[in-house]
Amino acid sequence: MSGGLRVWQASGGAGGREVVVLEGPRFGGVSPGAGPGLEGSPAHGWGNPKGWVPRPGGLREMGQAALVRTRAWGDLRYRGGWDPERRGGLWVSCASKFRVPQDMEKERETLQAWKERVGQELDRVMAFWMDHSHDQEHGGFFTCLGRDGKVYDDLKYVWLQGRQVWMYCHLYRKFERFRRPELLDSAKAGGEFLLRSARVAPPGKKCAFVLTRDGRPVKVQRTIFSECFYTMAMNELWRVTGEAHYQIEAVEMMDQIVHWVREDPSGLGRPQLPGAPASDPMAVPMMLLNLVEQLGESDEELAGNYAELGDWCAQRILQHVQRDGQAVLENVSEDGEELPGCLGRHQNPGHALEAGWFLLRHAIRKGDPELRAHVVDKFLLLPFRSGWDPDHGGLFYFQDADGLCPTQLEWAMKLWWPHCEAMIAFLMGYSDSGDPALLQLFYQVAEYTFRQFRDPEYGEWFGYLNREGRVVLTIKGGPFKGCFHVPRCLAMCEEMLGALLSRLPPVRAPRAGSLPAAPAPRGTE
Repeated sequence: MSGGLRVWQASGGAGGREVVVLEGPRFGGVSPGAGPGLEGSPAHGWGNPKGWVPRPGGLREMGQAALVRTRAWGDLRYRGGWDPERRGGLWVSCASKFRVPQDMEKERETLQAWKERVGQELDRVMAFWMDHSHDQEHGGFFTCLGRDGKVYDDLKYVWLQGRQVWMYCHLYRKFERFRRPELLDSAKAGGEFLLRSARVAPPGKKCAFVLTRDGRPVKVQRTIFSECFYTMAMNELWRVTGEAHYQIEAVEMMDQIVHWVREDPSGLGRPQLPGAPASDPMAVPMMLLNLVEQLGESDEELAGNYAELGDWCAQRILQHVQRDGQAVLENVSEDGEELPGCLGRHQNPGHALEAGWFLLRHAIRKGDPELRAHVVDKFLLLPFRSGWDPDHGGLFYFQDADGLCPTQLEWAMKLWWPHCEAMIAFLMGYSDSGDPALLQLFYQVAEYTFRQFRDPEYGEWFGYLNREGRVVLTIKGGPFKGCFHVPRCLAMCEEMLGALLSRLPPVRAPRAGSLPAAPAPRGTE
């Protein structure tokens, strides 16, 4: 272990409090796994909690030591420094991943229980879509489904078609239990439906937003989102089938999207009106960054081709942190300044959290610890603190940065997808940093989400609750909710929980006599 540091667990002392003893000449650092049954990460300071001294004879050759109540580590991880009101004068800026065997065993049990819970729920959710959404005649999927799965409208929304193709292929590729022929066959049928019908006027790339059941265009949006999910679907189909024409479609559509966003948006058909502010909505660089990660996964050549684009997207998203770092705004000017009026004050906590895990994934891949810490602070913790309803729980849908009443009628509602994104974000943040505060936020959001949105009778989740958490719309799918946010959240959480469990060291009982005597408060020796 580095720096000659020793890590001990002791119990007792005043009030029987449990402590961790970090011993070293300069408190130099801890390596993962340092000490019996304990886990650590680099330490950068040393000190004693006020009023605590080693008990004589308790530790030999002690040098300078820090005695820290284990429950304090969550806050100390990234704050540190003197905090006499809350931490008894402790000065320490070391990381927080020190856990005693009993705590590690409890953590293992909790993580395992949540892994089983999300895995079982993923199976139930996917069974709902596989039973009710497949169009056996024309291909593709019905997404306008009632509570019991009955189709109430046969219109097909292109972005939801693309999402469901992606979701089926992703599960087929990542989870052994979903590697079933019927899942792949349905995904391919959905992909072929998109190839035949999604583009309004081939060979042009603009996709429809809504199609009839048999694939005739009904409506076009002047945005890039149908095309983005078309690209995701084609790339994932290529990954599971190996059929090159899917990847050709994905790369060509990606090139068109980038052209619209960075060079010439006229192909989207959106008129440039003289009074309209030149705004930069966060959703656009978010989706492009997600496509960069999608196409670059396990493909070094494409990852290299899109590296500059990924950095550009990240910087555009980061511009949405405004007001001296105290607010994430949904829209800013093209040069990264706050816009006037309701448009400029508009906040979407769920979108900020989703952008957070997109950015965190990008920062992890780049190996950028400063960006990772900034993202956790500004895109995870900040939106959650402002967006969580203190009275009824759950995330508000929209907010006004000045605390004014938002103009959107649904602003106080609780929707399914922000909570899905929050679960992913906090679990990803904890997986990367080991900060237990992020794990507790995952548990908080997950408990609310499973309790309020899950339908134990018919499966899948309700999407729309009022502020108090009561179901407002009983539909399970529609123009905006399909087979995507819920199963993506559950699948990603199951994978991350499994990875966390695999990283936990085996819990061993300490050898008799291996623990030092507990320190006593000053003046009681």
